[in-house]
Amino acid sequence: MPFLLQRLLRTARLRLAGWRLPLAVALAVFLTSWLAMVLVEPAGSAIVRPDTYWWYFVITAATVGYGDVFPASLGGRVVGAYVVVGGIVTLTLLFTELASGLQSVRSRRLRGLVDLDLTDHVVLLGYTPGRTGRIVAELTAEAGSRVVLCAWDDVTEDPLPERAEVQFVRGDLTSEDVMARAAVARARTAVVDARDDNETLAVALAVVHANPGIHLVAALRDLSRLSVLRYVSPTVQAVQWHMPYLLTEEATDPGIAQVYNDLMTSGGHGNTYSARVPPGFPHTTFGACQTWFGQTFGATVLALRTAEGLTVSPAWAAPVPAGSTLYYVAPRRVDAGRLAAGR
Repeated sequence: MPFLLQRLLRTARLRLAGWRLPLAVALAVFLTSWLAMVLVEPAGSAIVRPDTYWWYFVITAATVGYGDVFPASLGGRVVGAYVVVGGIVTLTLLFTELASGLQSVRSRRLRGLVDLDLTDHVVLLGYTPGRTGRIVAELTAEAGSRVVLCAWDDVTEDPLPERAEVQFVRGDLTSEDVMARAAVARARTAVVDARDDNETLAVALAVVHANPGIHLVAALRDLSRLSVLRYVSPTVQAVQWHMPYLLTEEATDPGIAQVYNDLMTSGGHGNTYSARVPPGFPHTTFGACQTWFGQTFGATVLALRTAEGLTVSPAWAAPVPAGSTLYYVAPRRVDAGRLAAGR
């Protein structure tokens, strides 16, 4: 019987593949063992009845052996041993195929070849060693955030396999195939962090083609290229390439890049200024300063620097001693005379 089973397996491997092989082996062992059991067991034996033998076969092949049904003859016991061997072979083939299938799926995921089924996620297009890891860490700082990292073919495997919340897609970042596998059409935000500004324009065009309403953020070496990028998407937000932290903030909180750009641009809607608190200044807490600056000058106080150091957005009860520095946003600098008078 073992020789016959070996020949059967050798022939089956040539003709069968995948999950069909263990199923074919199980069927072959079942039929041949049943026929053999009919021949060697005494007439009228309950074990050879169709409604009983399938149960005996399953329990014996699985090596469980409840003992509720068993052969009476020596030949029947030999057939039972054959069933055990056949069951072990079938289970081995089954688990081997299962392991192979899981390994194949894992390998395809690591190589970025799997179609992703995601919604409301962030797609990060472009990979730079070190820099991309920091960007991903910021994007996934909030619980539940999901990121799809898309890289060109020169990145052969997932560079961040330890991050379960990050999926990987590899290929031509301007192709419809990558857009489809990364589920860009269902994404909330796309962050383009390409190798140069021309590539950024090409990738942004592919993203907008896949999802016209997506929140698009792009890193540019030359911010003057933003006017060209706006032809691709009028609502695109761009940040300087050397400011990756701003890239992630814009991706997480849409519109914040405009706030930063306005604050950092001379002549913007709100410029940033500093003022040293004069002796005798009547507004002695941060809350009182905030109220007075806001009501009197339409300004917003951002931070306070004292001898202990800088505090951004301190508590309203925080004391503001003479000699400390207030940092504020206002349409124009507060007049020194008004500041000294405190009214």
